[in-house]
Amino acid sequence: MQLTLATQAANEPEIFASLQGEGPSAGRPVAFLRLSRCNLACVWCDTAYTWHFEGDARPHRGGETFDRGANQLKLEAREVADRIAALGQDRLVITGGEPLLQAGALAEMLQHLPDIAVEIETNGTVAAPPRLDVRIDQFNVSPKLAHSGNPAELALLPERLDAYAADPRAFFKFVIAEPTDVEEVLALQERYRFRPGHVFLMAEGTDSETLRAREAWLAPLCLRHGFRLSDRLHIHLYGDTRGT
Repeated sequence: MQLTLATQAANEPEIFASLQGEGPSAGRPVAFLRLSRCNLACVWCDTAYTWHFEGDARPHRGGETFDRGANQLKLEAREVADRIAALGQDRLVITGGEPLLQAGALAEMLQHLPDIAVEIETNGTVAAPPRLDVRIDQFNVSPKLAHSGNPAELALLPERLDAYAADPRAFFKFVIAEPTDVEEVLALQERYRFRPGHVFLMAEGTDSETLRAREAWLAPLCLRHGFRLSDRLHIHLYGDTRGT
């Protein structure tokens, strides 16, 4: 089976080693695999090149659309596994786009990586089938709040959030642009009873200045409500660039 990957340069798949920048594994050396395609459309998405292709009328604040041929690459699952193994890391982060849209091919790929720990970064709207689920060590679930521009009936599916909330492997990361966004997280916390210590709030932003300004008011809100604060380490280290 083939996987549809994002590219970091012409004909170069976005497979790379770096430090995890967000969430519970922040600072850990990992291999990254970025897949293409998404079933949601966040207006502030910082990887719009994985889904906002020419002809896609869904809004994005950058206004740019991307050439699909230049930003997508198909590779056999075994070749992707070999490239990941060559990076020499013991942990893999699979991100997107929405990776679980390619669950079948991912399950095949991971058969060739039996000794690597696996994190999936997901928007929380898609279930991993059993063949893939058994290989996942950690779910980094990022449900999309109203300011993402996605309607709740598409982005916040009760049956999926119930399932992730009950899964001890799942951590939740909410992107916060304004203090009022935290009220929406509190309502979701009350409804789904996320596990203590499993909820991160992360400022929306793609430059250090914006992140620091928002973290100045976000940190006290985390302290008040018992949430964990996630920085975006890779932005401070490398900027908003592909392959980092």
